[in-house]
Amino acid sequence: MKTPKFLDLKSFLTFQILHELNKHKLCGDDLALIIGKRKFGKLTPGTIYPALKKLRKNNLIKYKQRGRKKIYSLTKKGQEEYLIIKRVIKKMFKFL
Repeated sequence: MKTPKFLDLKSFLTFQILHELNKHKLCGDDLALIIGKRKFGKLTPGTIYPALKKLRKNNLIKYKQRGRKKIYSLTKKGQEEYLIIKRVIKKMFKFL
């Protein structure tokens, strides 16, 4: 499958993280793998972890330590924000 040269999915990274965490609790590596598959390759730690840190700082996600891994999930505020973003994106791309 050909990949577009001018579509930068990084601008949708926050939405993609919230979307995946809305479905399942996941660690950073799993998020990078799942989101990366849509981008045709795994995301780097330098991409995923700063985004997770920013979401945590804004109280949209939280984590529980399981061994060496942090398992992320949405907070109530994160669920609300996800639904708002989802509505906006649906409205923006309604013409498709």
